[in-house]
Amino acid sequence: MSQGKVDVLLGLQWGDEGKGKVVDVLTPLYDVVARFQGGPNAGHTLEFKGEKYVLRSIPSGIFQGGKVNIIGNGVVLAPDLFMAEAKDLERSGHNLHANLHISRKAHLILPTHRLLDAAYEAAKGKGKVGTTGKGIGPTYTDKISRTGLRVGDIFDRFEEKYTACKARHEAILHSLNYTDYDISEVEKTWMEGIEYLKQFKIVDSEHEINHLLRDGKSILCEGAQGTMLDIDFGSYPFVTSSNTVCAGACTGLGIAPNKIGDVFGIMKAYCTRVGAGPFPTELFDETGAKIRDLGHEYGAVTGRERRCGWVDLVALRYAIMINGVTQLILMKSDVLDAFDTIKACVAYRINGEITNEFPFNVEEGVEPIYEELPGWKTDMSGFTKEEQLPKAFLDYIGFLEKQLETPIRIISVGPDREQTIIRK
Repeated sequence: MSQGKVDVLLGLQWGDEGKGKVVDVLTPLYDVVARFQGGPNAGHTLEFKGEKYVLRSIPSGIFQGGKVNIIGNGVVLAPDLFMAEAKDLERSGHNLHANLHISRKAHLILPTHRLLDAAYEAAKGKGKVGTTGKGIGPTYTDKISRTGLRVGDIFDRFEEKYTACKARHEAILHSLNYTDYDISEVEKTWMEGIEYLKQFKIVDSEHEINHLLRDGKSILCEGAQGTMLDIDFGSYPFVTSSNTVCAGACTGLGIAPNKIGDVFGIMKAYCTRVGAGPFPTELFDETGAKIRDLGHEYGAVTGRERRCGWVDLVALRYAIMINGVTQLILMKSDVLDAFDTIKACVAYRINGEITNEFPFNVEEGVEPIYEELPGWKTDMSGFTKEEQLPKAFLDYIGFLEKQLETPIRIISVGPDREQTIIRK
C-alpha cells in the first residue's frame, strides 16, 4: 500500500495573497483539500467562468467536483455564517453535502463571542488590533482556557452547555459595562445553523486524514490569513489568534510533521495589510493609491481599504524560513504592469544599523532599504505561457529568486483561474 502525501499552501505576508485562487488551481492534483485554522475572518476569493465566489470557512477545493473537503479541528466555525455561505454555494449548483466533512473538534463561535470581540476592542481604545468583529479571538481564548464548545458537543447535552457558556460570557460583558445589546434574532439564526450543521458528515478528522494517507491519497492543506499574522511569529499584538504557519497544519489537522512534503508559499508582487499594525514598506502617496486601485485592494470579508506598499523581502525571508517553503507562488504580478520603476525592500535600517533579519519590534524606527528595478510596462493579463513574459519581468523574477533563495514556480497574471502560468 502506497503512502499518500501532504502538501501545505499558505500565505507569506499579511494575508490576502490570493490563496483561494491557487488552491482552486492546484486542487485537480489532489484527492483532498483540508482547511487547518482560522475562521470566517478569512475571505478566499475565486473567479472562473465569469462568476466570483468568496469562501470564508469552506475549503477552496469545493469547486472541483468529487474532491473531499475537510474543515479541520484548528478551525473555528460560526454555524449561522457557515449556513449562509453553504446555502449560497448550493444555490449555485455545488453539492456540499457529498464532499464536505467537518471535524468534531472544531470550536464553535457563539453569538456572545462577537459581543466579546466588540467589547474587548472598545476597551482597548487607541490600542485596537482592528479585528473583523467575527468573534474569532474570544473563541480561541475559550479554546485555550478550556471552556469552549466544539462541533461534537451539538450531539450531547448541547442546550445545557450552550446556556452555561452564554451566561459566563454575559458576566464578562457586564463587568466591561457592555450591556446595550440584543442577540435574540442572531441567536435564533445561529440555532438554525446548528441544526443545519447536523446535516453534514461530522468526523474525527485526524483519523480520517491519516486513513486517507494510508490509502495513498494526496492532501492539500489550506491556510488562512498569512505568516506575518501568526500568533507566535507575526507582528504581535497585531496578529490573528491562530498559528497560520506550516506547523499549524500539523496541530490543526492531526498530521505528523514527517508527513509534510512541499510547502507552497504565496506572495504578492507587492504588500498589503488590512487593519492596524506595523507595515514597514507602506506607501502613503499616489503610488500606494495606484497599487490599491489597480489591484482592487479591498477586504473580501470587511470591504475595508487595504494598506499598500512595496514588496518586503526581509519579512518574506523570515516567512520562508519559519515555514520551510519549497516553492513560491507569485500573485498579482499584473498589478505592477504600469509602473516605470519597481522597488523591493532588501534590508531594514534600525537605530543606524542595517539588518536582514526580521526584528522583535517593527512598530517604529524601522526604515526600509530599497533596491530599484526597471518596470516591464507590458499588459501581461492575457499571457498564458512563460515565453510571452517580458525580459524585465523575468529579470524581476530572477532577482526575487536570488534574494529569497527559493524558486518561483507559479505566476498569476489575473484573478481568473485561467490567468495562471506554471513555470517549467
